Parts: sequence; structure tokens; C-alpha cells
Amino acid sequence: MIQDIFIIDEGQYILKDIQTRFKEEKQFRFSNIKTNEIDIALRNIPSLIIINEDTISEDIALLCKKIRENEDNSITPIIVLSSNTDKKHRLEILKNEVEYYILMPLDDDYLYYTIKNIVRLMYTNRRVSPLTGLPGNVQIQAEMKKRLLNKETFGVLYFDLDNFKAYNDIYGFLQGDEIIKFTARTIQKYVHIEDDKNCFVGHIGGDDFVALVGEDADCEKICQDVIAEFDAGIQRYFSDEDLERGYFEIANRKGILEQFALTSISIGVVIADQKRFYNTLEIAEVGAQVKHTSKIILGSSYVIDKRRSRG
Repeated sequence: MIQDIFIIDEGQYILKDIQTRFKEEKQFRFSNIKTNEIDIALRNIPSLIIINEDTISEDIALLCKKIRENEDNSITPIIVLSSNTDKKHRLEILKNEVEYYILMPLDDDYLYYTIKNIVRLMYTNRRVSPLTGLPGNVQIQAEMKKRLLNKETFGVLYFDLDNFKAYNDIYGFLQGDEIIKFTARTIQKYVHIEDDKNCFVGHIGGDDFVALVGEDADCEKICQDVIAEFDAGIQRYFSDEDLERGYFEIANRKGILEQFALTSISIGVVIADQKRFYNTLEIAEVGAQVKHTSKIILGSSYVIDKRRSRG
């Protein structure tokens, strides 16, 4: 996953130095913006904001406060770079919920590891579960909102497993966790296969996943590839007896045996046109509809909603 980092700096010397230091770290993307372009950074909900106090004209405390008061960036880490050694000034900056105040001139190695450690910590804290290591709902919502604010057209793929609760009841949660991890690996493999830096895979929770892909991504092929690998791989999680029958049985609360088809995957896809949706809730509602349509089809399947803007 690409980590976007914005540097608020009226010059570009720091940007060049950082890009040089991170030239082998392809997952980090640095952008330089002017002070009057702060709204651009906030709209993109970056992983980290770095401010070079020495080059900006705006009051640094007010600028940090503006960032913190933005709902989407209330937990975005901030690093302030400054040559001001006055202790009172440094403490005043830190009081505005700034994570680090680093004195100039810069020690490139110190800044390098500070950036890496902050991003690692934020990524770890935002994960929904150590089971898959995938970003959770905080980042899912942020990624969707970022694309909406930037008026992008993108695809949203919702993944859900069929008869998974029944599977857990008979095979146990530990075996169910193995299916969750297998599903996460399969989705990531085919969503990221084209090396599109705008792709994103998140774990909503349980057996629900979501992926965001760029406008040019082939959603239909992604669905077909995920289903083909899932259907082939899921068989190793069932007994030979259940595989031979093509279903498994479990007693309901009344003690009556019920039959369930082998666990499959359903995918609902929404093409989020830049003029069609105003917020993430609207996308989720349509996504739930198309995923439901997919789930009523026996076996693994996908349904794509290709409707465009309201007109």
C-alpha cells in the first residue's frame, strides 16, 4: 500500500533530500505543497505531514491546529522541522498535538527512521486484525473518501463468503481463520497483479473484504481470477466426505440436519463514477445490493453495477 506523505515547504530542498534517501522505498510517495495549498494535503488524508517551519509565513501553531481540527486528519501524524531552538517555542508546538519537533539542520538518517517508524506504528494501529494484516475500517473509509473528494472514478469490490458461519460451526474457528487468511491472500494477489499503485485491499471484518481499484482496472477479470483460485483452493479446507457429497451437514437448534453448499465467494462490484456518489455511505448501500444479488446465485459468483452518474 502506498504511503502518501506531504511536505509543507515553500522551497523543495527537503523534498529532494527525502526522495533521495527513500529512493529504494517504493511504498512511500512524497509531495511538496505550499502553505496556501494545505487543503490539498488535508483532502488527500495523508499518512504523514511534514512542515518546514523555516520557510513558511503562516503561524506554525495555527497551521498545526488547522490540521488537527480537520475531522479526517485528526490522527494524521505531524513532524515539524525548525531551526528555532527556543524551548518555550518547541513546547508550544508540541502542545498542538505535534508528534515530533526536529531541529535543523537535518540529520537525514534520523528523519528517515522517524518517518518509517511513525508510518509503521500508524499502519499497525489502524489494522482491523492481526489475522490478515490488512487495513481496517478507518483506512477503508479514508481511502474511499479521498477518491471521492478528488472526483476520481474508481471500482469498489465487496467480497463475502457464503455459508461461512455454518462452516465455523462444524469445522471450528481455527480452521475458519485459515480460510479467512487464504481469502485475503487470494484477493490481494489479483487486485495488485497489475502493479497499480492506486489499488487498495481492506478487511472490513469477519469474512468481509473490500478492494478499491483505479478506473482502468479490469474488475471483471479480477473477479474471475479470484473466484477461480478461491474455488480451487477452498477444497483443501473440507473433508473428503464433504467434497464427494458437494455439501456439508449441520444440525439446527431443533436437531434437524441441514445441508449447506461448500463455502464459496460472492463479489459485488460498484463503479463509483465521480458524479454519481456524494459519500461513502451511498457507495456502501449500492455495494450491499449488488453483493446480495451475487449471494443468491449458487456457488461463487460476481455482479457488477456499471451504472454511471445521475445524469
